[in-house]
Amino acid sequence: MNGFLVIDKPGGITSRDVVNRVQKWFPKKTKIGHTGTLDPLATGVLVICIGAATRLADYVQRMSKSYTSRFRLGATSTTDDADGEITENPIPCPPTREQIENELESFIGTIEQVPPAYSALKVEGQRAHEIARRGDEVKLGARPVRIDAIRVRAYEWPHLDVEVDCGKGTYIRSIARDLGTKLGCGGMVQTLRRTRIGPFTADQGIGVETHTSNMKLLPLTAALPEMPRVQIGEEAEKRLRQGQGISSPDASHLRDNPSEELVILNEMGDLIGIGEVRQGLIRPTLVINS
Repeated sequence: MNGFLVIDKPGGITSRDVVNRVQKWFPKKTKIGHTGTLDPLATGVLVICIGAATRLADYVQRMSKSYTSRFRLGATSTTDDADGEITENPIPCPPTREQIENELESFIGTIEQVPPAYSALKVEGQRAHEIARRGDEVKLGARPVRIDAIRVRAYEWPHLDVEVDCGKGTYIRSIARDLGTKLGCGGMVQTLRRTRIGPFTADQGIGVETHTSNMKLLPLTAALPEMPRVQIGEEAEKRLRQGQGISSPDASHLRDNPSEELVILNEMGDLIGIGEVRQGLIRPTLVINS
């Protein structure tokens, strides 16, 4: 069994908990993994890789993501969300919606973002959240992240509802925290839901208690929606699986470009692997076992 499963993760459990539950739906030796952690508080899209799909996890992780979130202004949290120890920060004059939208403009584009202390990032071999829970100081440097859009859906002090489109590695908790700092009132995430990873959406998601008869695996090609595709015959497939370069009429329009990957399909349209064109031949960079 090979493919992707979109889970609509409930709040209150970890992404690892979801993987453990899904594991029970498949034979014991089936490889299973996920493509991007969601905090216990968060809900929404968690893409699970089944079998050969685990080899394509990096391609899913690179995809853009969308979130909806409720920020709570006028308060801070040790975890930058509602799961932490909260400190109220009352102010005499709450910011206006215009002030908030003006500040949010500074987050758009590629910015330097400091991840939350309570995160799964490693510091000298240890998870940051493990260090923080011991009461030790966590030092995380700023990292470049890409934020494509932040849309204000509603605002009624102290609650700010937003939609965020962003790239890999962006922490919504950090946006809430840093917005609160810019506004001088503090900020944290009250609720968070991931609605999309690339083409994988919450509408496709199933619950962790779903009966396996309702489970539908999405094909391996779902992780590679924008790559050029070529389809090859049986003999070419054999050579490619042996690591040999092959020619294909479908690839005649592609120039030598080792940085440009292409999807390689067999006669039935199944994914064989990923390759690149070098010296006029398609050469495999990743082969999916048959």
